[in-house]
Amino acid sequence: MRRLRDRIIRTLHERLRDERGDVPGWVLITLMTAGLVIVIWTFAAPALQGVFDDAMSRVLDHP
Repeated sequence: MRRLRDRIIRTLHERLRDERGDVPGWVLITLMTAGLVIVIWTFAAPALQGVFDDAMSRVLDHP
């Protein structure tokens, strides 16, 4: 039973150690995602502002 436990712990430790390594990849993914959000927001902001203004004017003008 102890050998099985030790083998499971060793396997988990090896898998966790393998998952830690690719920090530059995660940084690149994060930066690319932020860049996409900024680009999409730049193009969508006027349309979203128009939708918001239209909705607010309908709510405020409603008797």
